[in-house]
Amino acid sequence: MSSPADSPLRAASTRQAIDRHFAHVAERDHVPGIAYAVVAGGEVVHAGGVGLARVGGTARPGPDTPSRICSMTKSFVAAALLALRDQGLLSLDDPVVRHVPELSPLRLPTVDSPQLTVRSLMTMAGGLPDDDWWADRQMDLSARGVDALLRAGATFAQPPGTVFEYSNFGWVMLGRVATNVSGVTVQELVTRTILRPLGLASTSWSSPPGDSAMIGHHRRDGAWAPESTPLDDGDFAPMGGLWSTAADVARWMIFLLDAFPPRDDPDDGPLSRASRREMQQVQRAWPSTFDPASGRLTAGGYGLGLMVTHDLRFGHVVGHPGGLPGFGSSMRWLPDRGVGVVALGNVTYAPVETATLECLELLDDLGTLPPTAPVAVAPALVRARDGLTRLLNDWDDALADELFAANVFADEERERRRGRAAALRERCGPLTAGDLEASSATAAAFGLRGPRGGARVAFSLSPQVPPHVQWYEVGPVGES
Repeated sequence: MSSPADSPLRAASTRQAIDRHFAHVAERDHVPGIAYAVVAGGEVVHAGGVGLARVGGTARPGPDTPSRICSMTKSFVAAALLALRDQGLLSLDDPVVRHVPELSPLRLPTVDSPQLTVRSLMTMAGGLPDDDWWADRQMDLSARGVDALLRAGATFAQPPGTVFEYSNFGWVMLGRVATNVSGVTVQELVTRTILRPLGLASTSWSSPPGDSAMIGHHRRDGAWAPESTPLDDGDFAPMGGLWSTAADVARWMIFLLDAFPPRDDPDDGPLSRASRREMQQVQRAWPSTFDPASGRLTAGGYGLGLMVTHDLRFGHVVGHPGGLPGFGSSMRWLPDRGVGVVALGNVTYAPVETATLECLELLDDLGTLPPTAPVAVAPALVRARDGLTRLLNDWDDALADELFAANVFADEERERRRGRAAALRERCGPLTAGDLEASSATAAAFGLRGPRGGARVAFSLSPQVPPHVQWYEVGPVGES
């Protein structure tokens, strides 16, 4: 995808509207400072910051100001695990205990529970309880401390493999899988496999030195107060330990967005496009929700280190929020449009997840979002359209037998189809086909136009090689 220099997203009025939006969010939601960036067409089209990097100071946060990105870290760990999978070093369906023998004493909640697998933990289907409040204060726990936790087992909320339930402890277990399989710490694996190849030089597992980073705050009695010093990087880090900048997260979003659409271009990134797309598909569904205040109806679930929703307004939406004492973060993007937003805030559990969605809604309201990328038209669809047009203009049994799959005349007799084609030609005159509107490589629709009227034809192709028309329907113009 490309983003021309004169894109509406680059217009001064659009950039000013984005800045006003985040300034409003900071005031409305009591966030001292927010750094943000918007990407489109494979590049950053706008970035900025509002408020203060630290209360009592004068520095304003910006796209290069480091902040803890909290649970957005999970997407980086997921990518590193998938890289190990793609190298044949593990399977997502491996029992976790195969790679983490420290979990051998683990007792499952019911006698018929399936084993914990790498996949069930990556998709938040391990049955472990929602544990944000506890886990957020364990970040600096040592490897020895995590060993003790693993040997002691776990309390389950549900049997594994039954429902979605968000578990940070599950990602600590996944960090141990990555460490044991790769032979290096999960932090080094992520750095070596993902961060360095992508040039994310401002993303690290340690708090930045000096006064360059945003300082975390909490709000008490209507005022901001500094949060305690962030916990150091420990063995809980896979759940949310990374520090980064809005600019680096923007590059991470661009890398994930680049997985769409599937294509024949060179595929030489640190993680294949197929694996990146796998991350961005629902693996474990959660209940749909409706917010009467905003009118937002969403459904979706957890992918692999990413959250995936299907939104009435935008369709396929991907991203991940994060929160820790002192910090809140959110990244969110539209794969079908190549657009994304990241926001990093410096107050405990800063509610910037809503802010990124609101930013996309703002851009949509302004008419600046790129249109949904059209599905590429496969050559087989062109051949089928041209064959159907010839047949509907002048029925020929030999052409019909060549064009149609074996089921077509079993579904409806040849004579009836021939008669309807003749009636269409009589009503409209000689027919000319319009452009194809493809919904996949094997399904499409197109218009037919004659001097006295027109029609719309929808059709689909069979899975055989070469494909044949297995179904078609002729309807009024404008009918989908």
